[in-house]
Amino acid sequence: MKATDQLQRFYRKANQDNRLLPSHISLYFGLIWVWSLNNFAAKFKIYRKDLMRFSHINSIVTYHKCIRELTDYGYIVYKSSYNYHEGCEIYLPV
Repeated sequence: MKATDQLQRFYRKANQDNRLLPSHISLYFGLIWVWSLNNFAAKFKIYRKDLMRFSHINSIVTYHKCIRELTDYGYIVYKSSYNYHEGCEIYLPV
C-alpha cells in the first residue's frame, strides 16, 4: 500500500471524527514518516524519542495519550515492548 492511499483513508475517517486534535494528526503523520523509512512494512518498530521529534510533540504525557487514543479509536494497532531499545510495534489498519 502506498503512503498516499493510507493518508487518504486516514483523512476520510478523521474528517468525521471530532475526537481528534492536531496532536493526534501530527503523531499520525509522524507514524506515516517512520512507516516510509521502514519501506512500508506491514508492521514496523517505533521509538518514542524519534516519533516525538517527527511529530513536534514535546510532552511524553501528550505522546502517550495520543498513542493510546489513536489505538482506542482504531487508527493504529500498537504493541508496547516496555523496552526502550526494542521499540514498540505499530500496524496501520486504517
